[in-house]
Amino acid sequence: MRALFVPLLLIYASGSGRAAGASGTKGTRFVCTAVPAGTDLSCPVDTSSRVQGTSPQEEELRNTVIQLRETILQQKETIVSQQGTIKELNSKLARCEADARSRGSARRKDYSKNTMGDLPRDPTETVQQLGKTMQSLKDRLENLEQLRANTSGGMFPNELRDLLKRRLTDLESQLLTRVAELEEEKSQLYSETATHRQRTENTLSSLLERITELEKSNNAFKSPEDFKVSLPLRTNYLYGRIKKSLPEMYAFTVCMWLKSSASPGIGTPFSYGVPGQANEIVLIEWGNSPMELLVNDKVTQLPLSVSDGRWHHICITWTTRDGFWEAYQDGERLGTGENLAPWHPIKPGGVIILGQEQDIVGGRFDATQAFVGELSHFNMWDRVLRPVDISAMANCSAYMPGNVVPWVDANVEVFGGATKAALEICEDRLFDS
Repeated sequence: MRALFVPLLLIYASGSGRAAGASGTKGTRFVCTAVPAGTDLSCPVDTSSRVQGTSPQEEELRNTVIQLRETILQQKETIVSQQGTIKELNSKLARCEADARSRGSARRKDYSKNTMGDLPRDPTETVQQLGKTMQSLKDRLENLEQLRANTSGGMFPNELRDLLKRRLTDLESQLLTRVAELEEEKSQLYSETATHRQRTENTLSSLLERITELEKSNNAFKSPEDFKVSLPLRTNYLYGRIKKSLPEMYAFTVCMWLKSSASPGIGTPFSYGVPGQANEIVLIEWGNSPMELLVNDKVTQLPLSVSDGRWHHICITWTTRDGFWEAYQDGERLGTGENLAPWHPIKPGGVIILGQEQDIVGGRFDATQAFVGELSHFNMWDRVLRPVDISAMANCSAYMPGNVVPWVDANVEVFGGATKAALEICEDRLFDS
């Protein structure tokens, strides 16, 4: 405590003893001295002798008061610092709660998405983050309790500790609730994803089955031979291929139905090539030349004309004896000849191509020699057929499949955009006529 001093003017005279205030008197002086309140003013006070006469007990009390005052100031500063810490902790708790709510809302939005094959991030990351926040709060609480234990005078209030415990308990409860929600959402998400994938797989399976059915229905001709091969463009990549090859033969008959209006020349309805001889058997109408038959690369011209865009039945016979040949169109024999590769046997193991002329076995096609149109009922025999049999096939009164190469769906492949389609040749031919 501070001593309160009240100024008091004491006037006394020294020297001659005359009354104070007498003017002009030599040897007189006036002294002004400050004295404590309540001091006896009946006599002058000698302050210097009072200070010097302080007892040791009074000095100890004075030091104690100073120490208490310093302690009070220090504790006041501690209280202010702890109040700031409390405010900061409350602010962080509030932000943490708000952040937990916002994260929960954002995560629910993310988990509401349902995209095919795009799974969201594992919700355990959010659980781990909340666990770290809770552990941080626990550490802060322990630090504050330790500070309270080290602070003298009990300056850390119990109410703050209770408040922190309640807040921490609430946050822990919210965390556990959120964990349960995330686990449930995760389970629902995986269930929905599995259901979606299963539904997608079922849809794809249904589409594949439908495509297979359509393909079967397109190929489900009334009979294996009731189909045609279409080669609509003059290219070097549209063609058909006969899966069966030929044995060694000393005679043959080839019959087929053709429909073409290409010009100049219908191209190559078929070719048979073997290793070492790409032109073993070829039927071709190239440019402005008439139709030709090649056997072992030997050539003869045929008196056939089939480029009017209508269906025509043609047959070619050949025998190695004297190289004798015959040409039929629509059941009528239009020409014969001989000396076409006489005494040459047809070599086995080659490739039959529909619609292209081979420069090597099975390939190297020339677009200018490609057949443009439709063909059907390509049959081949290893003998010369009788004219009556050829006529019966041409007028649809009989059908004879080839004994070497029969015209059946399973024996014919198409490539490069060539197509197979159902065809009842006799009905279509009557419609043309």
